[in-house]
Amino acid sequence: MKILNFGSINIDITYRVPHFVRPGETLSARSVTRNAGGKGFNQSVALARAGCEVCHAGHIGEDGAFLLDLCKKYGVGTDDLTMVDVPTGNAVIQVDDDGANCIMLYGGANQAMDMDFIRQVLSHFEKGDMIVLQNEINCMNEIMQMAHDAGLLIAINPAPMNDNVSKESLKLADWIILNETEAEELTGEKDPKEQLEKLADRFPDSAFLLTLGVRGSICQTGGERFTLGSCKVNAVDTTAAGDTFAGFFLAELTAGAAPDRALLTATRASALAVMKQGAAQSIPSMEEVRACSLVPAEFSWN
Repeated sequence: MKILNFGSINIDITYRVPHFVRPGETLSARSVTRNAGGKGFNQSVALARAGCEVCHAGHIGEDGAFLLDLCKKYGVGTDDLTMVDVPTGNAVIQVDDDGANCIMLYGGANQAMDMDFIRQVLSHFEKGDMIVLQNEINCMNEIMQMAHDAGLLIAINPAPMNDNVSKESLKLADWIILNETEAEELTGEKDPKEQLEKLADRFPDSAFLLTLGVRGSICQTGGERFTLGSCKVNAVDTTAAGDTFAGFFLAELTAGAAPDRALLTATRASALAVMKQGAAQSIPSMEEVRACSLVPAEFSWN
């Protein structure tokens, strides 16, 4: 099975701050770094670090030429990552003393996909291959329909949650990956049990991965539900935690692992990631995850 990640790639500018900037406030940052980012790029790196052969499809501008070298460094295929006459997408990220983050995003080249490019990319893949998607590029509904028509397995993390991806398109997904905030926006429910019930009712042909931060995660597939608590660690930077979780979870599934094993691997991978600063550079290798002895806590619905 080949894996195509059709997604965003950004230049991330990250500021370490004592607290998030408040309206009208001017705040001195303790440090600033410039790295590659974007949910698409982070998930490609996670898939590659987890041992998958993954191709990243998308656009960068001339200012993002260094991103091609970074993809190759992390083992991500770049045959379908092209340069266009639009600035590379970028994000301004604040990380506070607790490791939490807030992000301001500019789409740039990530919003420059067109149908010719989409058809060209999808022609390199065939029935049974997997396409991984997020919601930081344009033409998402068209990509999902064309991937479905081609017989690709579709895994989507529709973040940030907005109207760019229609609920009709989400019905095409084999896997829908959400955090609790995104699930609330999609279902109108706060309680995870009610979120999963509504998700199953609206998207009967899909399986779901729901991440709940420090509470843990839930996988619902084939009429079964699996839960696992989180690993208790001292978080330094949570920027790529969700992308790491998604990448390692999908990597385990495509390797034939059962959902409960995939949850354990993804939980340990994301725990290791948050103990380091940065996004892609914080993502561990599968060897590091396999050697990890962190034990998840008991899962709690509350």
